[in-house]
Amino acid sequence: MNSCIEVGKIQSNELIGPAIYRMAVFSPEIAKNSRVGQFVHVRVANSTAPLLRRPLSLAGADAKNGNIILIYRVVGIGTDLMAKMKTGDSIDCLGPLGTSFTPVKGKALLVGGGVGIAPLLYLAEVLGPERVTAVIGGRNEEELFWKDLFGTATVICTSDDGSIGQKGFVIDALPALLKKIQYDCIYTCGPNRMMEKVAALAEEYGVRCEVSLESYMACGTGGCLGCAVAGRGGKRYKVCHDGPVFPAEEVFFRA
Repeated sequence: MNSCIEVGKIQSNELIGPAIYRMAVFSPEIAKNSRVGQFVHVRVANSTAPLLRRPLSLAGADAKNGNIILIYRVVGIGTDLMAKMKTGDSIDCLGPLGTSFTPVKGKALLVGGGVGIAPLLYLAEVLGPERVTAVIGGRNEEELFWKDLFGTATVICTSDDGSIGQKGFVIDALPALLKKIQYDCIYTCGPNRMMEKVAALAEEYGVRCEVSLESYMACGTGGCLGCAVAGRGGKRYKVCHDGPVFPAEEVFFRA
């Protein structure tokens, strides 16, 4: 693993949605070594409060210009400190960490909810928009600003209140697509319950599926066991080290 601790320079840190920020960081070593689906572990303060780093998925990485893109939601002290950072400030990043998605050469279905959509943006860029259908969900139109970040890829929105796209959940939009189009792989990231249902549909339609798990982490490198999850056959996986990307059947299985 070509990971390192690199003190990057913030190029921009902008509010792009409800309590959601997009941060561009000049971090050339991490950008050069990043693969789609990996994450960085960010130190948000030069003190012991807060003590632990924050794991953030890579929403983009450009080896040519040395920038990485982080999209995060303000949910606590750590991310609130990040939101106050300005262009030119330094930020300590450990990465890239974890496993990556396996890009296919054919058609790909991307399914995301909440900030779980962030790593799918990077994936859509790598795959190429002409091969991607993205299905994303949120409570209302305000939360689905993500649709404009996928470029020219096909994006299907679902909303709880019906204010944009199909009323309902992302899972409701999938059967019609899977009956009409033969996808080579389904990639999903978001709430566990959503991903579990996506994995079940993928199995039903015979489509390979990769999931990206979200978990609280302490060390981010597999040492503390704080992010362990159950796997098939009684295995225990560490999300930070064995994941965050897994074959769906390894972590969403029928007992």
